[in-house]
Amino acid sequence: MTTALATTDVYPVVYFDGVCGMCNKAVDFIIRRDRRHTFHFAPLQGETARRLALPEGELLNSLVYEDQTGHYRKTDAVWRILVGIGGVWGGLGWMLRLLPRFLRDWGYDLIARNRYRIFGKKESCRLPTREERALFLP
Repeated sequence: MTTALATTDVYPVVYFDGVCGMCNKAVDFIIRRDRRHTFHFAPLQGETARRLALPEGELLNSLVYEDQTGHYRKTDAVWRILVGIGGVWGGLGWMLRLLPRFLRDWGYDLIARNRYRIFGKKESCRLPTREERALFLP
C-alpha cells in the first residue's frame, strides 16, 4: 500500500490499463455488479492516473484502487474491489485477503505478465458508453 495525497475528490477509483483486454473486462465486471454506482474508473494512461505516486513502469503492470485511506495495488486492490461490490463477491474478497500477500501477488504477476497475449491489446483506451460516462475520470 502507498498512502499519498488524494488524486481525486471522488472515491473509490479503480485505475486500469485502458488498452488491456483483461483490464477492460474487469471494468465491465465491476460496472455490471456495482448496483450503487460507487466505483469510478480512470485509465492508467489518463490525466487522473498521472497524479498517482507510483513509478510509471510499475503503474501499467497493476490495477490500482484508491479510496480515502490511500491507494492499493495488485491483489490488495482486487480484494478491496470485491468487498466493495458486496454479496458473494465480497465474501470472495475477504477469502482472498486471507491468503498471504506474496502468494496472491505471485499469481497476479504471472497473469499480468501474460495479459496482452491471453486477452489481447487494444489500439486505444476504453471509451465509456453514454450511461457510463459519469463513472469515468479523465
